[in-house]
Amino acid sequence: MARDTWAYREVAVHSVVDPRSGKLCIRPMPGQAFAPSMRVQCARALSDPEQYPAGTRFLLQAKLTDRLGGEPFLYAWHGDPVQVLDAAKAKKFLAAFRRGRI
Repeated sequence: MARDTWAYREVAVHSVVDPRSGKLCIRPMPGQAFAPSMRVQCARALSDPEQYPAGTRFLLQAKLTDRLGGEPFLYAWHGDPVQVLDAAKAKKFLAAFRRGRI
C-alpha cells in the first residue's frame, strides 16, 4: 500500500525529557495546531541523546492519526530524511505558520 502524501504536513517538533521516565521524547513545538503534549511517533534516532541532545528541533512530515479509536498522535514515517532546525529557522517556520492560519 502506498503512502498517502496528501495526509502529511510539515510539523516542527523538539526533543524534551519525559518527567516520568527521564528519557527523551519528541513533542510538537508550541504555536502550532497540535498540543505540545501530543505524542509523536517517529524514528527512534531522533530521541537518542547521543545523536541529538535534549532541545534539538526537527521539521517532520507528519500526519494526525489514532490507533483503533485511541488517543490521537502525530505519525512521521521513520524513513523520511531528518531535517534539524536551528533556533532562527524554527522561529521563522512558526511565524509563517501563524500568518497562514485562518
